[in-house]
Amino acid sequence: MRNDELSVQSMDFAVSIMKLVKELKAKHETIISNQIGRSGTSIGANIREAQYAHGTADFISKLQIALKEANETGYWLELLYKTEYISLTEYKNLEDVCRSLRVMLISSINTVKKNNK
Repeated sequence: MRNDELSVQSMDFAVSIMKLVKELKAKHETIISNQIGRSGTSIGANIREAQYAHGTADFISKLQIALKEANETGYWLELLYKTEYISLTEYKNLEDVCRSLRVMLISSINTVKKNNK
């Protein structure tokens, strides 16, 4: 079990996404629930993979994939809100965490790139 902030937040976010997917499937919404389930849980999976990267380039690549997945997840959250599958409160709560993950990922990527020069 990882204790760094990025790992902890990405795992907590994945748990929230899985709970959301359950709710969506109970409402018989499968298209977006499948998409957000994959992208929302992939963030933490790629962060976990980065921790055992084969060098700096691989580490950066895994974090960049996690960042792309976080961005995609933000899209699905907005779509769920705009189609009234989730409330404004739920949207804001999940999007705040997703945005925080994106900020941490960008910061981590930039720090590694700066230190690698």
